[in-house]
Amino acid sequence: MQRRLHRTAGRMAKMVVLATAVAVLFSLPALGAGRVTMLGTWGGQELEAFLKVLEPFEQETGIEVEFTGTRDLVAVLTTRVAAGNPPDVAALPNPGQMVELAAEGHLVDLSKVLDMQTLRSQYAPVWLDLGSYQGKLYAIFISADLKSLVWYNPKAFAARGYAVPTTWDEMMALSDKIAGTGATPWAIGLESGAASGWPGTDWIEDIMLRTAGPEVYDQWVAHEISWTHPAVRKAWEIFGQIARNPRYVYGGTTGALSTNFGDAVSFLFTEPPRAYLHRQATFIQSFILQANPNLVAGKDYDFFALPPIDPKWGTPALGAADMVAMLRDTPEARALMRYLASPEAQQRWVAALGKVSANRAVPMEAYRDPLTRKAAQILVSAQVFRFDGSDLMPAAVGSGAFWEGILRYVGGEDLDSVLESIEAQAQDAYGR
Repeated sequence: MQRRLHRTAGRMAKMVVLATAVAVLFSLPALGAGRVTMLGTWGGQELEAFLKVLEPFEQETGIEVEFTGTRDLVAVLTTRVAAGNPPDVAALPNPGQMVELAAEGHLVDLSKVLDMQTLRSQYAPVWLDLGSYQGKLYAIFISADLKSLVWYNPKAFAARGYAVPTTWDEMMALSDKIAGTGATPWAIGLESGAASGWPGTDWIEDIMLRTAGPEVYDQWVAHEISWTHPAVRKAWEIFGQIARNPRYVYGGTTGALSTNFGDAVSFLFTEPPRAYLHRQATFIQSFILQANPNLVAGKDYDFFALPPIDPKWGTPALGAADMVAMLRDTPEARALMRYLASPEAQQRWVAALGKVSANRAVPMEAYRDPLTRKAAQILVSAQVFRFDGSDLMPAAVGSGAFWEGILRYVGGEDLDSVLESIEAQAQDAYGR
């Protein structure tokens, strides 16, 4: 699909004020009838939100942004780059794609475009590092989804005198306490049609970061260590202590395998609760409210950060994020990148979508509810952030053998057999 974004005469006055402020802060030039081509994956609600983000930019600068959306971005972008017809700007799916393009010389060094002093004051070092290759900045982050969260029902916790755990041992002790009363601590849903199994991969990734650290995590994602490596095996075993324990999971392993990922969280809000804990990303809030529209964020439902396991690795954050890079160096593209890097642009983006920004200058009041604000605080203060590992792996592994392996393992198959099978697929997919 292709959308041309045109300025309209009827925009509200406050948008003009915002655009003027952005122009002053980021020196956006009035370039008249210039144009920027942009490629991304956004459609539906996300595209509508992005169009609103662009309104003040187009009005203030006179630049028209021509956006092309595709769900097959990697293939389309690769084809266009090879044909010598890249877009000016692209929203990239992950750092792996950014590194490939930067290594081949297709991306513009953003240190020549953006005010690096301002960026360093607004972004934690981890975010600038993730957008860099060989010491040069090639991409900026405009929003993120945080995955390392455990959701709970505060009223149910209060009624039973449960305290929010701050360590993994405390969380497991709480699980034992709940199970000891004849109740069930965890709600887990692994069913997702053709994508069944993916929620379990997030567990493994979060546990890897908390037991092996980010460096080993990166080696695992890049297949520099085997799936049978002790660090990988340990993460699966810890996951199994919860997911394969019939006393811990509502419905047991059969329930976990047959329950849709979006439905599982509702077990926390029945009377009495069928479960008390649910690990899932920020996006699950929309599923909570869809099934229970009268619940109030922070009062009827809440979350805490998935606790640390090895204190050495602290509380890392796992998630996904929207990255933007520049492939053609034009005045119009420079102006757009400066705008998208600004807290003003990101404030509009997160307010419309319920996502969070890694930019510390985005005010907390920009978030539409207290839980999204809390997620934003976790994100901007995280010392370690890593992308969803399965999304970075070749499809045959990340969205194939890994997903399938989760289902087989939770279903009762021997762990060594599962890991050896994934390793065989990985050797073919990575060529090593």
